[in-house]
Amino acid sequence: MDSTLSAAELDDRIAILRDNIRQLIEQATAASGESNEERTADRLAQQNEELDRLIAQRDALGK
Repeated sequence: MDSTLSAAELDDRIAILRDNIRQLIEQATAASGESNEERTADRLAQQNEELDRLIAQRDALGK
């Protein structure tokens, strides 16, 4: 991912990731089965890692 994103672009991507995470949680609530839960947990972990990275990048712009 490009490290030269503006604060506004980072905010947009952060909002998208937060929405993705919300949707994954809703899907996990509706789905059952160990394989679905594992796959959803992996996707949630990936989305949360990306969210943390973007928030850190945005915070660094403010310094």
